[in-house]
Amino acid sequence: MPLAEESTFPRDPPLTLPLVIIGNGPSGICLSYMLSGYRPYLSPDAIHPNPIIQSRLEEARHLSIIEQDLEYLSEGLEGRSSNPVAVLLDTLLHPNADFGYDYQSVLQWKLEQEHYIPHIVLGRGPPGGAWNNMEGSMLTLSLGDWMELPGLKFKDWAMGKRRNLKSDRATPAEVASYYKHFVKVMGLQRNFIDNTCITSVVKPYREQEESTGHGNGVVVALEGPQISEGTDEPMLKKNWEIQGYQRTADGSHRPFCIFAEAIALATGTFDSPARLGVSGEDLPYVSHCITKFEAAVGKGKLSGSVDPVLIVGAGLTAADAILCAYNNNIPVIHAFRRRVNDPSLIFKQLPKKLYPEYHKVYHMMCAKSHTMASSLHECYTSFPEHCIHSFKPDMRCVLQGTGGLKVLKISMAVVLIGSHPNLSFLKEQGRNLGHHPNQPISCKGNPVEIDPYTYEALKEPNVFALGPLVGDNFIRFLKGGALAITRCLDMRQKSRHRLVESDGVS
Repeated sequence: MPLAEESTFPRDPPLTLPLVIIGNGPSGICLSYMLSGYRPYLSPDAIHPNPIIQSRLEEARHLSIIEQDLEYLSEGLEGRSSNPVAVLLDTLLHPNADFGYDYQSVLQWKLEQEHYIPHIVLGRGPPGGAWNNMEGSMLTLSLGDWMELPGLKFKDWAMGKRRNLKSDRATPAEVASYYKHFVKVMGLQRNFIDNTCITSVVKPYREQEESTGHGNGVVVALEGPQISEGTDEPMLKKNWEIQGYQRTADGSHRPFCIFAEAIALATGTFDSPARLGVSGEDLPYVSHCITKFEAAVGKGKLSGSVDPVLIVGAGLTAADAILCAYNNNIPVIHAFRRRVNDPSLIFKQLPKKLYPEYHKVYHMMCAKSHTMASSLHECYTSFPEHCIHSFKPDMRCVLQGTGGLKVLKISMAVVLIGSHPNLSFLKEQGRNLGHHPNQPISCKGNPVEIDPYTYEALKEPNVFALGPLVGDNFIRFLKGGALAITRCLDMRQKSRHRLVESDGVS
């Protein structure tokens, strides 16, 4: 049965849940939506522009996509994700979107409550995750409808919320509000427990039947390995033990300990900004957050005749900072390690027609290099293939390139080179789950290594991951992870039921 409506732990929680979702951002919300029984079907009159996809969908029109062979449906598809199921669901929801088309989704969503899989979603704040902390009015990367979750079109929701509907792009505040509304209107609140901090996720040794007790809404495991009768070996309980605390309205901490057959990591990767690891990085004029830079611009601290702002990084957040400075006539020095023609630059993956402002930044990166003295831009100069050597107390930065060191006077430094997830509750912060076990988990360099059709971690059974943790940084692609996980759990549940029925017959 689902949990109570209140966003707090019930006083008598289930002994063991099929799944606990860690993270209540769009990844966790979307997974909860599908686990709650919402299922995608091919719409009766829908025709996909790709005839091969249309033909495959017609073969099992009566079945939901969750009940079909995802490997077969996604075979041969290409898109802006390395995960095939993510590409599959995206092309069903937004056919040919990367070519600039605005085709309608070919899917319709039906609530089938008999398919509900009990679960809870644990989040550090309200539903929406990191979107609740993204201040400012900068437009989001994606078009508004690419930020939406299944079953509730962003434009329909925005009609009564936005004063200016000319832009298809949305602000972070609008997106955060949309996600909160989505959880409410879809009836998902019963699954969400807010204001939680998870301190430990482990597989304990304990007795199957006698090691679980209740007390004030807390499930507690006996300490130490238990010896099962008739053997000298401790019994390994397959379930996960999740410990932490919930912050209550009066500011106190209420500890909890729950058990789950499986966990889904949906934490995103915005918890800890990546650092350069150079001398002087902790000086007051060096920031690792775009919101601090935007606040300084808003207060007029960087207006007038000032030294340039140094922006480090070649991603979209760095591009946002450059656009903010450019639009406020603040001179910029832009340093990044890659070549301007590096095919892995994110700007080369975005359609120019849909993202003209980001391609404007990319054009400046190419055309306004410090090596082109005759065409130096008065408000922007790029330093490709440069890294930061050090920051000095007198607000000077030392850049290192192929030609040696350069010392530049700056008014502020904004380091925007990515971020890392907070997986401190896992052993070794989850490093064993990545493609490179000796490195921290990161969305680009070392994502969680998963089965592409179930999103289960290859190196740890009953651990699933989705969203940025598996390299799907765009919201439009994380929905595929929710689909794959839901299908996997649904198939296991059906297999278990068949086994029980078989045992009953025998």
